Amino acid sequence: MKLRNKIHLSTSVLFICLLLFINISIYLSFSKMMLNRELERTEAEAKQAINGINQVGAGVEIEAILLAYVPVNGMLQIIDSNGNRGGAVAAPGQQNLREEWPAIFQQKEIKKIVEYDKIPHAFVSIPMISREGEVVELQVTESLVATAEMLNTLKLVLIVVSIIATIPVVISSRFLSNFITRPITSMIETMRDIKESGQFKRIPLERKSNDELYLMGDTFNNMIELLEVNYEKQGQFISNASHELKTPLTVIESYASLLKRRGKEQPELLAESVQAIHSEAIRMKDLTQQLLMLARHEEQWLLEVEEINLNEVVEEVVRSFQKAYNRDIEWHQSTEVIIKADLQKLKQLFYIIIDNARKYSEEVISVSVTKSQDQAIVKVIDRGIGIPKAELEKVFDRFYRVDQARSRKTGGFGLGLSLAKELVDVMGAEITLESVEGLGTTVTICFPLVSSH
Repeated sequence: MKLRNKIHLSTSVLFICLLLFINISIYLSFSKMMLNRELERTEAEAKQAINGINQVGAGVEIEAILLAYVPVNGMLQIIDSNGNRGGAVAAPGQQNLREEWPAIFQQKEIKKIVEYDKIPHAFVSIPMISREGEVVELQVTESLVATAEMLNTLKLVLIVVSIIATIPVVISSRFLSNFITRPITSMIETMRDIKESGQFKRIPLERKSNDELYLMGDTFNNMIELLEVNYEKQGQFISNASHELKTPLTVIESYASLLKRRGKEQPELLAESVQAIHSEAIRMKDLTQQLLMLARHEEQWLLEVEEINLNEVVEEVVRSFQKAYNRDIEWHQSTEVIIKADLQKLKQLFYIIIDNARKYSEEVISVSVTKSQDQAIVKVIDRGIGIPKAELEKVFDRFYRVDQARSRKTGGFGLGLSLAKELVDVMGAEITLESVEGLGTTVTICFPLVSSH
């Protein structure tokens, strides 16, 4: 069964059951109230008759007294302890009650509704002292035919109302089910179109609102937009990766072919070819490692967080570059700075940033660690070729290089800053770049400080 039909059926049944419950409750409550009121009235009539009997002298016949107090639609009778009638009168049209109603001594005061001839009757039995001094019971039986007719009318009205009310309930539940399932149906149709056409599409949203149906459609559109962006990035990533791998493979193939053709006749080509093949193999290895590192997020970004002396880590990386590349790097630090981070990933981050400064600058590099309120700030400043302002937002994209011609000279793949950005994000830090073309670049990384308490 479709969701639309399930909603329609369930809401219709629920509303109908609720309507029936309300109507039945109204009928039962009203019926009980009316019957209790009639029973109380009959009881009052019985007590009034007892008072009248007690006030009349012995010379008046008992049936004459009872006739004065007999209900319009009922009967009065006096029953002794042996079940014999000491007197009984009935209203005109109720003689059958006198003839057929059993004479039973109840032995206690009773008031109840009884069914006789399919009509409810109010029955009240009250003990009293007879003129002879014996304990007898005055019993009043009154037909409630008018009340029964009124209750039947009420029942008929409630049934008709229930039937009439069911029609808009069924129609409104159908409208409700269509309203609820419309965005879902639209999502299904959109996904089918995406599957068949291979193009990303959005759900048309008629108007902006804060209900869950609009939010569901808006979330779906945002998800499709994110998928489209990621799909384009994936395609660009694959294209760039293929391009980057194609170049070293072409060089290796060329030198291998050269060695195969003329390696034996020209031994001097051997050293050049081996060096070239070895260099390109290293480039391929580095590229592959960086690609794997970017691709394996869940495994790569499992952090081992600990308290780290930021000054010591940055100083260690600076000394490594000074010795390895014989570069002039200025090192500035203020007071001791403690942060929480993953030590290995922190070192990897600083290696990427300082190595970029080394590649694109021949001048002195400046590295500093300072504190500002609740942040630790690391700045790496180079006085190199800089980055055009229009390119600053793109430098964190994978494989993006400001100057494509630099790749062979610097050995870069355009992955370093992308990896640095992901390392910064996973450690809860922030990275910003400020650069002026021809003057240099400043990289600022801000870490949250460890609380003093």
